[in-house]
Amino acid sequence: MGSVRARAAAGATVVVALALIAAGTAVLLVLSNKLQGRAGLQAEVAAREVAAQIATGKPYGKLDLPDGEEHPVVVAADDGRVLAVGEDVQAVDGKRVAGASGGAGSVPPTAGDDDEDEEDDRGLRAGEVDEDVTYRDGTAKVDGSVADYRFALVEAKDARGESVTVRAGSALAPEEDAVASVRNAMLIGLPLLLGVVAGVTWLVTRRALRPVEGIRGEMAAITASTDLSRRVPVPSSKDEIGRLARTTNETLAALESSVERQRRFVADASHELRSPIASLRTQLEVGVAHPELLDVPGAVEDTVRLQRLAADLLLLARLDAGERPSEARVDLAAMVREESSQRVTDRIPVRLGELASGEVAGSRGQLGRVLTNLLDNAQRHAVASVRVAVVREGEWVVLRVEDDGPGVPESERERIFERFVRLDDARTRDDGGAGLGLAIARDVAVRHGGSLAVRAGSVFELRLPVAG
Repeated sequence: MGSVRARAAAGATVVVALALIAAGTAVLLVLSNKLQGRAGLQAEVAAREVAAQIATGKPYGKLDLPDGEEHPVVVAADDGRVLAVGEDVQAVDGKRVAGASGGAGSVPPTAGDDDEDEEDDRGLRAGEVDEDVTYRDGTAKVDGSVADYRFALVEAKDARGESVTVRAGSALAPEEDAVASVRNAMLIGLPLLLGVVAGVTWLVTRRALRPVEGIRGEMAAITASTDLSRRVPVPSSKDEIGRLARTTNETLAALESSVERQRRFVADASHELRSPIASLRTQLEVGVAHPELLDVPGAVEDTVRLQRLAADLLLLARLDAGERPSEARVDLAAMVREESSQRVTDRIPVRLGELASGEVAGSRGQLGRVLTNLLDNAQRHAVASVRVAVVREGEWVVLRVEDDGPGVPESERERIFERFVRLDDARTRDDGGAGLGLAIARDVAVRHGGSLAVRAGSVFELRLPVAG
């Protein structure tokens, strides 16, 4: 049962089999009850015809009795004496009722035998037939053959007022034959029908799952070739399989984009690391050969630049790995005061604007990195002013860093947040960093449930939800 088709075919077959068995059993029960009821009705008609003859005073020896094999009839008195018996009827329920010569015998007690007083209490008078009838299943021996019958027992009083019981039977063999025929037909037809159901289910499921096999095969080929530009076939149907194929292609597209970004990231990181490492090596080699020419400040600057780049790359790697910030409470206003007081070597002093109190939940180190990166960016572009403010806007705490530089063109306001992006007219490789500061700042902002955007040229706005 490792195949979906096999499980579907087996499941459908089992369900249909159970349904057919239940329906067949119900049909057989209804059919049996109907045929038994019909046999009882026929027996009652025969019994009442004989009882009517007795009630009219016809002698027992001259009663017009039906054929014994079709409707065996026995007329008995209350004391069990057989007063009349149908032709060739020899025994009822295993007890002899007449000899071969038709002599009288006895019959088993009947419902009327035990209820003589009750019948008298009903006011049954001479020449009347009781309206009530009692049904019993039993056997009768007719002309040497024993068979099952449905008996109807009718009470009556003859013209002399003697109570008698007329027992007439109707053969159950036709009913049993009919039920057996239907049962045999079901037993023959059920396996055939189940085979048809299993086959149809197999074919329909196979046809329905054919697109899934196409998707699986294409995914296996993509995995083997590592070519993420390939896509799985999308069926024309608009069902679950079609939606699965479209979702799979969307996943492949996102995976391809992610892998491409990762490749660009590795290439850009390698390129950015190569420059300071090459510069530092050159300076050190020159210093070994000519100590008097060693540029110590330049070597230190390259080392610091390399250290910062490595730290940025490590932070981006942690962010890409899904590292979640802590849930500590951070006062942005206090953080701004602390960070600003430590920037004593900046080219342009940082002016503080409004510093509204507002705590946010997150990592103090990561949010401090965002502020540092925004201030570094402002220092590179400012002409004479860098200003920081913290304001409260409803359920948000907003940190704004503003400089009086030329601003970011509107068409570039989203691109500057991409990794390793530097606007050519705004900075150079030597003084502009690696182009990771703003990308890191936005990633941290998003992971803290906030946002980072450029407003009105050179105003960078960090929005974070108030700690709740």
